[in-house]
Amino acid sequence: MYRKITLIAVVFLSWLIAGQGYSSQFYKKDGGVYDSWGICRTRAQGKDGYFQIMPTGFRPIIVFEDLRRSNSLACKWGKEFLAKYPENNYRARKIFEFVKNKVGYMSDIEQFRYQEFAQDADELAHSIQGGYAGGDCEDYAILLATLYKMAGYRSAVALIPGHAAALVYLPGYRKSNVSMELGGEKGWIWAEATGRNNYLGWVPPKVLTSSVIAYEIKGTEKVSLVPQPEGELIKLRRKSEKVPSFLSFLFIMLMFPILVRFLRVLL
Repeated sequence: MYRKITLIAVVFLSWLIAGQGYSSQFYKKDGGVYDSWGICRTRAQGKDGYFQIMPTGFRPIIVFEDLRRSNSLACKWGKEFLAKYPENNYRARKIFEFVKNKVGYMSDIEQFRYQEFAQDADELAHSIQGGYAGGDCEDYAILLATLYKMAGYRSAVALIPGHAAALVYLPGYRKSNVSMELGGEKGWIWAEATGRNNYLGWVPPKVLTSSVIAYEIKGTEKVSLVPQPEGELIKLRRKSEKVPSFLSFLFIMLMFPILVRFLRVLL
């Protein structure tokens, strides 16, 4: 009996730990939040912004954080999609549906209490693995662009004023209402998984009347890791968690006497 109870306890505690998600180190400086690579997560503009938006263009530097990690969960998932689904268009749709179904749309202010906060692909992937993931447009775009790249596609991050999405190169894909052109090449498909009724290739009307810029994820580009980030080390707290810390504490307190008795029996 004690063995069964202990086994249940271990499984539940493991689930609690997994539910907390992937934890990056963040530093608060000059009102912004920076990660250990020195990238500002609360600002897209500027040399240290997560999208490095400049007057001459942009570079989604946050995507390259995960492409440079040898143990990246998001990259691992992308490779698994490639191995599992050999047909090109079907695999692209499966990746899109996976992100759409696993990530719930949530604004940054609601989730992180910041007007703007970008998650990298691994942070979102670990949240999915933990049982709950929320994000807004740039989070979806970053994850999709990473998964598509690692699943054997050419992918890109696309921006219009105040909005972001991913692009995947699928020439001949007929389930899109618009085929976009990037670098003089037609066949780029808009991938926006922020709505439950969205499908791969659906383009919002506002995109058709806006100026779109895009950056293709061609490889593992340089990201300058800061040896010792400046600023105050902080713990970023999500507003919504799968399991409240109160319940975790209560469960541990209830299980502690049982675990003590079990150890006494063994000894």
